[in-house]
Amino acid sequence: MVRETDLYLPVKEFLEARGYTVKSEVQNCDVVAVKDEEPIVVVELKLTFSMDLVLQGIQRRSITDDVYVAVRAPDTPAKHRSWRSRQRDYKKLCRMLGLGLMIVNPDLSRERNVNVLVDPGPYVPRKIKQQKTRLMLEFAKRTGDPNTGGANRTRIITAYRQDALRCAMALNRQGSLKVADIRAATGVEKAGSILQRNHYGWFERIGRGVYRLSEAGGESLASFRRILPEIDGKK
Repeated sequence: MVRETDLYLPVKEFLEARGYTVKSEVQNCDVVAVKDEEPIVVVELKLTFSMDLVLQGIQRRSITDDVYVAVRAPDTPAKHRSWRSRQRDYKKLCRMLGLGLMIVNPDLSRERNVNVLVDPGPYVPRKIKQQKTRLMLEFAKRTGDPNTGGANRTRIITAYRQDALRCAMALNRQGSLKVADIRAATGVEKAGSILQRNHYGWFERIGRGVYRLSEAGGESLASFRRILPEIDGKK
């Protein structure tokens, strides 16, 4: 059974091969490495990536900027799958906090048993303009604040759902309508696309460009009746 102490020797040898003098358990630091005038390197060891490990790394940054967190490489298929699914998030978190990340496999040869995934350094987030644009567009198009933070995503009231509900309300009042009449009654410019796609199954096409409310559409109006007064009428 692998223990945290089994990670120490591979990390020590890895740093010594790069010219560092290495000692363990110095002032509560698992690993401390010193090399001439270069910044001190501190490494915290844990078998798995955890919040405790991250917090330890953050605390060590009050000593030096060069702090690594080191974890045991996954050694079972299930652990490999779990690691692969989260590795990108772990690396991003470490970069955001200025921490380095090492993977240690004591079972491999000395040349291969430590893999540095992230080096410590200042984090410069890459802004994705398209994501910001989508966020601000949704924010501007959504009427009111119909959701509660932390709610199940399947029930999130988006601007698209609000427009679909406007179309449903118009059909509920009139029985059946042409797309142009729905657009005029609701102010929903993309009414035609919403009705044709019928993403929620709320509409039934009964003729060319003519729609009525489906049974599911009627149920949706009952389900979302709390927010209907806020979005009723033209946009």
